[in-house]
Amino acid sequence: MSEMLSRPPRAPALHERLAVLSRIVAAVVGGYVLTSLCTIVAARYLPMGRADAVMTATMSSFAIFTCAVIWVFAARSAWRAWAGLAAPALLLALVVWGGSVAA
Repeated sequence: MSEMLSRPPRAPALHERLAVLSRIVAAVVGGYVLTSLCTIVAARYLPMGRADAVMTATMSSFAIFTCAVIWVFAARSAWRAWAGLAAPALLLALVVWGGSVAA
């Protein structure tokens, strides 16, 4: 017990700090992109009036962003966090792009 108290705490290594920084950037930037795309798709395709669809999509965006941030910090690695945001964002971007091309 006295050995544990006498050792100074270990400073995080550079790669650990960069992994945390990567997760923070993923949470903020990636979460924003994913949330924006979800909001666009929901506002466009919800089966209700335009104003109601936009309001519903906007209000749900807060929950989507929160879930994205939780996902980023719950993932096993920073790579999985980025992939977990990039895959649905890419799919939603294709839906948005496909809808704008068809219109």
